[in-house]
Amino acid sequence: MAMQAHEIEDLIRAAFPDATITIEDLRGDGDHYSCMVESAAFAGKTRVQQHQMVYNSLGGRMGGQLHALALQTRVPKS
Repeated sequence: MAMQAHEIEDLIRAAFPDATITIEDLRGDGDHYSCMVESAAFAGKTRVQQHQMVYNSLGGRMGGQLHALALQTRVPKS
């Protein structure tokens, strides 16, 4: 079962309440998304650690309900 963009955003926002989140359904199939997450929680973390934090917020749905997620993360500019 595919996930809706708002479901992905809700899961990420629960873990990163301060985040600016942009999600795009790349194929219109609910299975392939692009996501940009900007959060102060990423400060001092490597890109890999930032991505792991976001994937953890999805609660194991990657590879199941959510087939593909092209992820970008960044720290807000001061």
